[in-house]
Amino acid sequence: MSARTSAPFRADHVGSLLRPPALKQARDDHAAGRIDADALRAAEDEAIREAVALQEGVGLQSATDGEFRRTSWHMDFLYQLDGVTSSKDSSVEVAFRNASGDLTFAAMSLVIDQRIGLSRTIFGDAFETLASFTTTAVPKLTIPSPSMLHYRLGGAPVHEGSPYTEPDEFWADLAAAYREEVSRLYQLGVRYLQLDDTSLAYLNDPAQRESMAARGEDAEHMHERYVATINEVLRDRPDDLRVTTHMCRGNYRSSWAAEGGYDYVAETVFGGLQIDGFFCEYDDARSGDFSPLRFVPRGDQQVVLGLVTTKTGELEDPDTLKRRIEEATKYVPLEQLCLSPQCGFSSTVEGNDLTADQQRAKLDLVVSVAQDVWG
Repeated sequence: MSARTSAPFRADHVGSLLRPPALKQARDDHAAGRIDADALRAAEDEAIREAVALQEGVGLQSATDGEFRRTSWHMDFLYQLDGVTSSKDSSVEVAFRNASGDLTFAAMSLVIDQRIGLSRTIFGDAFETLASFTTTAVPKLTIPSPSMLHYRLGGAPVHEGSPYTEPDEFWADLAAAYREEVSRLYQLGVRYLQLDDTSLAYLNDPAQRESMAARGEDAEHMHERYVATINEVLRDRPDDLRVTTHMCRGNYRSSWAAEGGYDYVAETVFGGLQIDGFFCEYDDARSGDFSPLRFVPRGDQQVVLGLVTTKTGELEDPDTLKRRIEEATKYVPLEQLCLSPQCGFSSTVEGNDLTADQQRAKLDLVVSVAQDVWG
């Protein structure tokens, strides 16, 4: 079986990479006023060049900018939508946990103070720079899915003072803004786009559904609304634009926010989301078994098995990974499977608890196992 020539690839990755110390220092210096915006961008450019060289060097067929210009994988994007502002008076707090205990990710709250729209192409400049740095890899852009704006609101979009009087108005505007963004990105040359969506995985966790219901939302059916909105965003996409989604249960400083297999959303998501590939977190028992993948239609849609964890530096055994891939073929044909790390290495600027050398070893492992399995 040969390597794939279109995304997602047999050996792929989610997107974010550990920020180099020099880049972190440049961000601190810019925040303190010691360097200007041009100096910060120069530091980002240099770090991204090295990140692209890393990805090409290990043999990956796609390359991202490591999300090096962002503080957070999703908030930097969402704040740039028209009608969305950040509130300095309140914050969104997400509870995370790991084997050592609990911690909290906090960001300024999202506030919708006018109807949602798109005035400028978000991350357009970042993509063009990335594309200019690649020589052998397909430049891949990652953005949060439209679901994430709703999930991070912390309340229903229709309320006193809201510019919306009906939920359908909110969803229509959100889909239209994203559809325009996708169109503009395509014009800039994007051919591999990933919609990162923790919400679809979170909703498998009964505790997450209870939390959503407590704020007055239809938690039992929200995943259906999310899938319908994404499909509306992509309904006019060109045939040569490959789109994937990444679904995980939280990734912040080697911690997670939700638990449970994909069972609750599987039929709607795997059977109805009109995309080219599903990046699925499968690095430990917290993510459940492979049986929900039975809803993936036979055809060209790919399931990218996230079997290599980014939460620790311990390297997986190649034979164990191959056995798990074989186990997944009970539900999805081998030609529809790919391999990747379970998430990014640095979903926020802080990064996960592993070294740059361990990160490279993880990427090397993904590539070598994929070559052994698929050729």
